[in-house]
Amino acid sequence: MYFTDRGIEELTERRGDEQVSIEWLAERLRDFVDQNPDFETPIERFATYLARLDDEDDE
Repeated sequence: MYFTDRGIEELTERRGDEQVSIEWLAERLRDFVDQNPDFETPIERFATYLARLDDEDDE
């Protein structure tokens, strides 16, 4: 198990029944980067990953 799996599991346990918009998620990611600027690059990569999940050109 990766260290991050614990956070992902907590997220699922605490908020797994909720539905959120992409706009809400984007705002939370911006808030996180504002509070933790060292994570700007990983969050940017994660957001790009999510944005391109269904792109056939990236496969």
